[in-house]
Amino acid sequence: MDGAGGLGFCSGFGEAELVRLTRIYTRGGDAGKTSLGDGSRVAKSGLRVAAFGAVDELNAVLGVIRADLEPQAAALDDLLARVQNELFDLGADLACPPTAQSASADTNGTDANGTDANGTDTNGTDATNKDTTKAARQDTALRIIPAQVEALEQAIDTHNAGLAPLTSFILPGGTRTAAGLHLARTMARRSERALFALAESESVGESVLRYMNRLSDLLFVLSRVANDGGEADVLWQPGGTRSATRDVPPDG
Repeated sequence: MDGAGGLGFCSGFGEAELVRLTRIYTRGGDAGKTSLGDGSRVAKSGLRVAAFGAVDELNAVLGVIRADLEPQAAALDDLLARVQNELFDLGADLACPPTAQSASADTNGTDANGTDANGTDTNGTDATNKDTTKAARQDTALRIIPAQVEALEQAIDTHNAGLAPLTSFILPGGTRTAAGLHLARTMARRSERALFALAESESVGESVLRYMNRLSDLLFVLSRVANDGGEADVLWQPGGTRSATRDVPPDG
């Protein structure tokens, strides 16, 4: 991110070359600050940097999971590849802090052209919608949009349809892929917590928050799919080990 200020990609979405890196190190971050996509300098210890750092860690884990997939898991690989690309979209969104109006412009599925998710023209419905749409049009940065959240929801519903209902909580484990997806799920939850911590003091797009919430749900469902459709899930047995420790005297 130290070179992002020179890129100016917050206003360049849609251009043929959104990002161009000619140097890997710049020495610009040696004093503990980094550049956001709009060129502003912020502390590396700040909440926004922590948030897209957590998202980056999640993306790296998904890459490890994909590297271990068997050839027959092509559909899962394709889905995770799409998620990885969208997490970079999300990181770009975070690196370009939105205004309060543009952050909420997608609340009801309205895009930058003033149309909702069903293609209905929403321009001119009232003064608030006009202001929100205007803000969205002026914001040319790459943003997570409601359609990407809805695609996650559709994937959750599709993959969950073939799973048996849960009768207990699941312990992370089972197959190697399932265990990896559980790890990714926890990292998605950590990313979500970082995003909400940021949102308490700075603007964050509402679709960003919703996307990360749905992604952790998708990763949970996919972990069950990877465990033979849930047949190999490792279920929590409440108090199940207490009998084995009954005769062990307490410390002291």
